[in-house]
Amino acid sequence: MSGSLVVLTGASGGGKTTIALEVERTHPDCNVFRFDSVGVPSTEAIATFGTGHQPGGAWQRAMTLQWFERLAPIVCNGRRVLFEGQMRIAFIREALELQSLPNAHVILVECEDATRDARLIHDRGQPELANDSMRGWSRYLHGEAVGVGIEILDTSKQTLAECVAHVARYLQC
Repeated sequence: MSGSLVVLTGASGGGKTTIALEVERTHPDCNVFRFDSVGVPSTEAIATFGTGHQPGGAWQRAMTLQWFERLAPIVCNGRRVLFEGQMRIAFIREALELQSLPNAHVILVECEDATRDARLIHDRGQPELANDSMRGWSRYLHGEAVGVGIEILDTSKQTLAECVAHVARYLQC
Protein backbone atom coordinates (compact mmCIF):
# COMPACT_ATOMS: atom_id res chain seq x y z
CA MET A 1 0.00 0.00 0.00
CA SER A 2 1.43 3.34 -1.01
CA GLY A 3 0.51 6.75 0.34
CA SER A 4 0.83 10.10 -1.36
CA LEU A 5 3.74 12.51 -1.34
CA VAL A 6 3.58 16.18 -2.25
CA VAL A 7 6.77 18.25 -2.22
CA LEU A 8 6.64 22.05 -2.05
CA THR A 9 9.79 23.93 -2.94
CA GLY A 10 10.53 27.57 -3.60
CA ALA A 11 12.44 30.61 -2.45
CA SER A 12 11.78 32.32 0.87
CA GLY A 13 8.54 34.28 0.97
CA GLY A 14 6.80 32.29 -1.76
CA GLY A 15 4.27 30.77 0.63
CA LYS A 16 5.31 27.13 0.95
CA THR A 17 5.65 27.12 4.75
CA THR A 18 2.38 28.99 5.22
CA ILE A 19 0.60 26.45 3.01
CA ALA A 20 2.23 23.54 4.85
CA LEU A 21 1.25 24.93 8.26
CA GLU A 22 -2.35 25.34 7.13
CA VAL A 23 -2.45 21.83 5.64
CA GLU A 24 -1.14 20.54 8.95
CA ARG A 25 -3.80 22.48 10.86
CA THR A 26 -6.75 21.56 8.63
CA HIS A 27 -5.77 18.01 7.61
CA PRO A 28 -4.49 16.19 10.71
CA ASP A 29 -4.39 12.92 8.77
CA CYS A 30 -1.48 14.27 6.70
CA ASN A 31 2.11 14.14 7.92
CA VAL A 32 3.84 17.47 7.33
CA PHE A 33 7.62 17.76 7.36
CA ARG A 34 9.78 20.87 6.97
CA PHE A 35 13.28 20.80 5.51
CA ASP A 36 14.32 23.62 7.85
CA SER A 37 13.61 21.53 10.94
CA VAL A 38 17.14 20.12 10.56
CA GLY A 39 18.45 23.63 11.10
CA VAL A 40 20.85 25.47 8.86
CA PRO A 41 24.44 25.01 9.97
CA SER A 42 27.11 27.68 9.96
CA THR A 43 28.84 28.64 6.75
CA GLU A 44 31.89 26.73 7.98
CA ALA A 45 29.89 23.54 8.54
CA ILE A 46 28.22 23.84 5.14
CA ALA A 47 31.68 24.21 3.57
CA THR A 48 32.67 20.77 4.88
CA PHE A 49 30.23 19.25 2.37
CA GLY A 50 32.27 20.69 -0.51
CA THR A 51 31.57 23.23 -3.19
CA GLY A 52 29.88 21.05 -5.80
CA HIS A 53 26.22 21.01 -6.85
CA GLN A 54 25.82 24.76 -7.17
CA PRO A 55 23.46 26.52 -6.78
CA GLY A 56 22.05 25.11 -3.60
CA GLY A 57 25.31 23.44 -2.76
CA ALA A 58 26.45 20.07 -1.58
CA TRP A 59 24.92 20.54 1.88
CA GLN A 60 21.45 21.19 0.44
CA ARG A 61 21.80 18.14 -1.83
CA ALA A 62 22.95 15.90 1.04
CA MET A 63 20.11 17.02 3.31
CA THR A 64 17.55 16.59 0.52
CA LEU A 65 18.73 13.02 -0.07
CA GLN A 66 18.61 12.31 3.68
CA TRP A 67 15.12 13.72 4.02
CA PHE A 68 13.73 11.58 1.22
CA GLU A 69 15.40 8.49 2.65
CA ARG A 70 13.51 9.24 5.88
CA LEU A 71 10.19 10.00 4.12
CA ALA A 72 10.13 7.00 1.77
CA PRO A 73 9.11 4.38 4.36
CA ILE A 74 6.35 6.66 5.67
CA VAL A 75 4.89 7.08 2.17
CA CYS A 76 5.34 3.38 1.37
CA ASN A 77 3.38 2.53 4.55
CA GLY A 78 0.36 4.31 3.12
CA ARG A 79 0.65 7.70 4.79
CA ARG A 80 -0.08 11.08 3.22
CA VAL A 81 3.05 13.23 3.37
CA LEU A 82 3.62 16.89 2.61
CA PHE A 83 7.26 17.98 2.59
CA GLU A 84 8.31 21.59 2.14
CA GLY A 85 11.60 23.41 1.89
CA GLN A 86 14.02 25.32 -0.27
CA MET A 87 15.52 22.61 -2.45
CA ARG A 88 16.69 22.54 -6.02
CA ILE A 89 14.32 20.57 -8.20
CA ALA A 90 17.28 18.57 -9.52
CA PHE A 91 18.00 17.38 -5.95
CA ILE A 92 14.35 16.49 -5.38
CA ARG A 93 14.18 14.49 -8.60
CA GLU A 94 17.41 12.67 -7.74
CA ALA A 95 16.10 11.79 -4.27
CA LEU A 96 12.75 10.59 -5.63
CA GLU A 97 14.52 8.32 -8.08
CA LEU A 98 16.89 6.93 -5.43
CA GLN A 99 13.95 6.16 -3.12
CA SER A 100 11.72 4.77 -5.90
CA LEU A 101 8.97 7.34 -5.34
CA PRO A 102 7.84 7.97 -8.93
CA ASN A 103 4.32 9.13 -8.04
CA ALA A 104 5.31 12.11 -5.90
CA HIS A 105 3.93 15.45 -6.97
CA VAL A 106 6.43 18.33 -6.88
CA ILE A 107 5.17 21.91 -6.86
CA LEU A 108 7.23 25.07 -7.10
CA VAL A 109 5.54 27.65 -4.86
CA GLU A 110 6.36 31.19 -5.92
CA CYS A 111 5.04 34.72 -6.07
CA GLU A 112 5.78 38.05 -7.67
CA ASP A 113 8.88 39.84 -6.37
CA ALA A 114 6.86 42.68 -4.82
CA THR A 115 4.67 40.17 -2.98
CA ARG A 116 7.74 38.26 -1.73
CA ASP A 117 9.42 41.44 -0.54
CA ALA A 118 6.29 42.55 1.34
CA ARG A 119 5.95 39.14 2.99
CA LEU A 120 9.60 39.01 4.00
CA ILE A 121 9.75 42.60 5.24
CA HIS A 122 6.34 43.05 6.89
CA ASP A 123 4.93 39.58 7.63
CA ARG A 124 8.13 37.77 8.61
CA GLY A 125 10.27 40.67 9.79
CA GLN A 126 13.22 39.48 7.71
CA PRO A 127 14.03 42.45 5.46
CA GLU A 128 17.55 41.10 4.92
CA LEU A 129 16.02 38.34 2.76
CA ALA A 130 14.20 40.77 0.45
CA ASN A 131 17.17 41.16 -1.87
CA ASP A 132 18.49 40.47 -5.37
CA SER A 133 20.01 37.17 -4.24
CA MET A 134 16.59 35.82 -3.17
CA ARG A 135 15.01 37.10 -6.38
CA GLY A 136 17.76 35.37 -8.35
CA TRP A 137 17.20 32.11 -6.44
CA SER A 138 13.48 32.34 -7.21
CA ARG A 139 14.21 32.86 -10.93
CA TYR A 140 16.64 29.93 -10.90
CA LEU A 141 14.04 27.60 -9.36
CA HIS A 142 11.44 28.86 -11.84
CA GLY A 143 13.76 28.02 -14.73
CA GLU A 144 14.39 24.56 -13.29
CA ALA A 145 10.65 23.94 -12.93
CA VAL A 146 9.86 25.06 -16.46
CA GLY A 147 12.77 23.02 -17.82
CA VAL A 148 11.47 19.72 -16.44
CA GLY A 149 7.73 20.43 -16.44
CA ILE A 150 7.19 20.82 -12.70
CA GLU A 151 3.93 22.49 -11.67
CA ILE A 152 4.22 26.13 -10.59
CA LEU A 153 1.78 27.50 -8.00
CA ASP A 154 1.80 31.30 -8.02
CA THR A 155 0.52 32.44 -4.63
CA SER A 156 0.51 36.14 -5.56
CA LYS A 157 -3.16 36.34 -6.44
CA GLN A 158 -4.64 33.32 -4.67
CA THR A 159 -5.96 33.07 -1.17
CA LEU A 160 -4.35 30.76 1.34
CA ALA A 161 -7.50 28.62 1.30
CA GLU A 162 -7.26 28.23 -2.48
CA CYS A 163 -3.61 27.22 -2.27
CA VAL A 164 -4.29 24.72 0.52
CA ALA A 165 -7.22 23.20 -1.37
CA HIS A 166 -5.01 22.82 -4.44
CA VAL A 167 -2.28 21.00 -2.50
CA ALA A 168 -4.76 18.89 -0.51
CA ARG A 169 -6.19 17.47 -3.74
CA TYR A 170 -2.83 15.87 -4.50
CA LEU A 171 -2.62 14.54 -0.96
CA GLN A 172 -6.12 13.09 -1.32
CA CYS A 173 -7.17 14.72 1.95
